[in-house]
Amino acid sequence: MADNSKEKVNKTMYIIGGTLGVGKSSVSEKLRHILPASVYLDGDWCWDMFPMQVTNETRDMVFENICHILNNFLRCSVVESIIFSWYLPQKEMIDKILSGLDYEPERVVEVILTCDKKVLEKRLKKELKCGVRTDSELVEKGLELVPMYEKLDIKKVDTSHLSPYDAAYIISKMA
Repeated sequence: MADNSKEKVNKTMYIIGGTLGVGKSSVSEKLRHILPASVYLDGDWCWDMFPMQVTNETRDMVFENICHILNNFLRCSVVESIIFSWYLPQKEMIDKILSGLDYEPERVVEVILTCDKKVLEKRLKKELKCGVRTDSELVEKGLELVPMYEKLDIKKVDTSHLSPYDAAYIISKMA
């Protein structure tokens, strides 16, 4: 029988999920500046392909990419806090990532960012207008995903009326 125990490391991992446009990247960037000796990984960076092809192979690849980079951060002696953000609409996705790690962080803070649907729609349309996003269908997709996040039994931070810094500060106090 295999030994499934993992080396425990004295680090905090912040896992931040949420729909498109809710503020994951902005909040994570601010959180990186609040936390000491921190690093930030956006899951999208591990799947930045053109054209985007969603297959079983590419899904497996992105999870392997994410776990590889997170493992590097976990074993690095100068890193104290790891911030990982991605869309993560299912708890199983978080569990799959955590189970794919070779190390066990001392603390794991799981947070879902939420936002009022009208505020979210306004943000996504602004991003389209400014060229941050180019696919107009993403507005509808972002709004359609909201109920999936509402059902998750994970701590939530409503970013509707918070600056990215204020949301990051709230998250920094959750560990």
